[in-house]
Amino acid sequence: MLDLLNSLLGRHPERVKANVEIYTWQTCPYCIRAKLLLWWKGVNFIEYKIDGDEAARNAMAQRANGRRTVPQIFINDRHIGGCDDLYSLDGQGQLDSLLAQPVS
Repeated sequence: MLDLLNSLLGRHPERVKANVEIYTWQTCPYCIRAKLLLWWKGVNFIEYKIDGDEAARNAMAQRANGRRTVPQIFINDRHIGGCDDLYSLDGQGQLDSLLAQPVS
């Protein structure tokens, strides 16, 4: 039944092979929005909640080419960007193919 429902809704969680990481703040609306899209796609992501942790934020910024805003999203260790970048990839039809790539 769930497979039929996923198919009708255009969701294909069985196709997700990528390792997805997201740096967030708990109350950040952009973080919540990005996580909702990932959830909708059926992604089991690793979330790093960095609220008030300056050392963790610095580590994130180092990985994210100096970007200090949240969320910062990585797919298979490739920096994707923030919420708008994630939605842009989805709108261009590129997100699903990135999510389907297994970790190399």
